[in-house]
Amino acid sequence: MTQRGPNAVFMLAAFCAALILIVPAAAGEPLSGSQEAASQGPAAKPQKAETNPAPYFLPSIPPQMTLAGEKVPLNLPFVAEQLDREFTIAVHDRAQVVMWLKRARRYFPYISQELKKAGMPDDLKYLAVAESSLLHRVRSVAGASGLWQFIPETGKRYTLRVDQWFDDRRNPLKATGAALAYLRDLHEEFGSWALAMAAYNCGERRVREEIAEQGIKDYYHLYLPRETMRYVFRIMAAKIILADPAKYGYVLPAEELYAPVESDSLDLRLGRELHLRLLAQACNTTVRELMEMNPELRSYWLPRGSVSLLVPKGEGAKAKERLASLEKTAKPQGVSSRPPRDRQTVVVKPGDTLGAIAKRYKVKVKDLVRANKISGTMIRPGQRLAIP
Repeated sequence: MTQRGPNAVFMLAAFCAALILIVPAAAGEPLSGSQEAASQGPAAKPQKAETNPAPYFLPSIPPQMTLAGEKVPLNLPFVAEQLDREFTIAVHDRAQVVMWLKRARRYFPYISQELKKAGMPDDLKYLAVAESSLLHRVRSVAGASGLWQFIPETGKRYTLRVDQWFDDRRNPLKATGAALAYLRDLHEEFGSWALAMAAYNCGERRVREEIAEQGIKDYYHLYLPRETMRYVFRIMAAKIILADPAKYGYVLPAEELYAPVESDSLDLRLGRELHLRLLAQACNTTVRELMEMNPELRSYWLPRGSVSLLVPKGEGAKAKERLASLEKTAKPQGVSSRPPRDRQTVVVKPGDTLGAIAKRYKVKVKDLVRANKISGTMIRPGQRLAIP
């Protein structure tokens, strides 16, 4: 047996220690923190501890509420769930709510004032939000138009002028008066504001028929058209959000809200048709501003007879005198349009098509579409069409 010296023993021990350091852990055995870092190489970075994402704000409906002074039965699960649906959809549509708030500053003061005069609940102003998002030029596929979305027949029933010269449904002041009169009549018939709002949406005849069919006179227990069963809850959702917008994260500085437009009322008695360009000159403004201030105007012309318009603040007092002078000395140059003509109208009957009506009255379909501002080719029974 050969005897090893002390140097050989030291070298053997060092070799064994190095072997222990470089041999990986056996399969199935977890590496220690230092071992795992060493196995990943010198470029590996230490892993960060996982963090939970910030919670997303999810507002909920109030535990109880009223609409137009009437209690909403939120103790009924299907009522609470329907309101929760409409509220959740609305409150998270941030762009839409911001625009609601901006336009509400322009229209709500006047609507609230008229509701107070009529002795009607202030909550009815939220119906205009559900109807049009407070846009006075918006038009539905069914032909409803304006802030309160009147169809032509109902608008005319409540003294709104709808012809080739004017569409008063687009006039926020006139349409508000008509809407309040209509809602008051509906409330007198059905005895509740919720049913009055439902009838405003689908028509009093349909609500009347459903009450007779189902033997119940309660909006929350009536089975109505699907859209109408959502409609009143949309009004509620608008009320919840707009009554306390800061609670749901909507805070707008006052200068970003749309102020009511200041104006003078100008009453004219015209002996002949008047082009808006002359009136604009008399009021130191433009045709566009006159059209914006009077959205009911349907052409560049005013008809003979009595006409009442809004003009820029401070211009109404002298406008008549200026206009009389301009009519004698000035004629608009380059005008290509002509005053609207009185046109025959026809009521669409079941089975009618645009092609059939055009053939019957010997006009072109494209002219019929243009004259009535129809989008597409769909018409419905009861719709009134002007024959060009």
